[in-house]
Amino acid sequence: MINNKRQGVLNQMIHNKSRPVGRPRSFDETRALEKATQVFWSKGYDGVTIDDLVAGMGVGRPSLYAVFGDKRAIFLRVLRAYAERKGALAAKALFSPQRLRDSIAGFLRFAVESATEKGSAPGCLIVCVAPLVNDTEVQRFLQRTVAGGAALVERRFRDGIRAGDIPPDFPVAVRAIQVTDFARGLTMRARIGTPRKTLLRDAEAATNLVLLSRRGNAAPER
Repeated sequence: MINNKRQGVLNQMIHNKSRPVGRPRSFDETRALEKATQVFWSKGYDGVTIDDLVAGMGVGRPSLYAVFGDKRAIFLRVLRAYAERKGALAAKALFSPQRLRDSIAGFLRFAVESATEKGSAPGCLIVCVAPLVNDTEVQRFLQRTVAGGAALVERRFRDGIRAGDIPPDFPVAVRAIQVTDFARGLTMRARIGTPRKTLLRDAEAATNLVLLSRRGNAAPER
């Protein structure tokens, strides 16, 4: 009986050894998702077909389904990767400067610069494409993303209160929403062709507006 067990193990080892080793992927997964972003940008979610993604991503149909899934799954992966990348850069723009005004202005400038970046479609995938997708999971993701952005700005305002940049009664929650609304508005205007120079000027004006105290006086500069 023991010999039979040993023979069975030996046969299994021989069988496993004789299996052909899977071929390594001929594509970079991250790069393929970046290409998929451009496909969704150019045609919108509803206008994209699997054939478009196969051609745009440079991935064969069997590999595309095996690695990425269907169109919906690919879009969700693209959206999450895009939000993570842009969110990290926006947070850096918001929290790197020491002065509050520079932080808010930097956050809004980043929205403009990102939406008008050379070599990419104007606007933002999260602001200009994703809201048109009729999918519950996509909409929930967008709601969480918007709420997370406002929470970051609110946190920066609270830091500003502690630093004495704005008064203790500054309406941080309301103004945080205003900042993110301004950022989305600037992004949408970039999408319809408003020049970067104009948007950057308006970002500065928006910064001045949100840094008014509840009493209407300008917040102190440090």
